[in-house]
Amino acid sequence: MKKTYKIDVDCANCANKMEEATKKTEGVKDATVNFMALKMIVEFDEGAVPAEVMKNVLKNCKKVEDDCEIYL
Repeated sequence: MKKTYKIDVDCANCANKMEEATKKTEGVKDATVNFMALKMIVEFDEGAVPAEVMKNVLKNCKKVEDDCEIYL
């Protein structure tokens, strides 16, 4: 399953950090962050609960870029 989320991030480098942090989160199969569109597309592992996984994604993204936001 793929879902798209609106994000708020200040620079392209920060967006890359968010993408890497998201890809390393348990339950995420793949992720793409588009800085220009301010969107994140997340593909979830089979059987993963998107709402629960995204809470962890947000935590991991805040570790690498504390002023980013993902609108869940």
